[in-house]
Amino acid sequence: MTQLIPGQTVPDLDLPLTIDARFELSKQQPEAFTMLVFYRGKHCPICKKYLTELSGKLDQFTDKGINVFAVSMDSPERAAVSHEEWDTGDVPLAHSLSEEKAREWGLYISEKRDGSEEPDIFSEPGLFLVKPDGTLHFAVVQNAPFTRPDLDDLLSGISFTLDKDYPTRGTLT
Repeated sequence: MTQLIPGQTVPDLDLPLTIDARFELSKQQPEAFTMLVFYRGKHCPICKKYLTELSGKLDQFTDKGINVFAVSMDSPERAAVSHEEWDTGDVPLAHSLSEEKAREWGLYISEKRDGSEEPDIFSEPGLFLVKPDGTLHFAVVQNAPFTRPDLDDLLSGISFTLDKDYPTRGTLT
């Protein structure tokens, strides 16, 4: 499994969005960070809850100069259902992430449980803050849908980082 190293350049992403546009990480020009919230997909009620909460705080992230995107391995059809049925507001939903690209990002990969609505394979959650120069500032990777980063704590940490010019940590990994 790949482990991304803080301070180093992250893999590029070029994915379709549910709004008939594309997300290209290399073309992002955030004031502070691009935040990527990798989620399990349409089948996950915890993902739905997390992205709904994120949509309610989206302005707080964008006010700090953060471009926010949610990313899944879902097919265009499954992603469209999430877009239409979940309360994700203006959070852009990127989809069709390949297993290879998910592995490049160090995401855990799971397979469908018998009798579930899960796709055959999907990535587990991850959250990354990418600096404007394309290097990794912050990463959380999980092998299950539980205990995701608290968004208020994340906002507080980002504020501290920006106010105090706090450096990227973990670079000696």
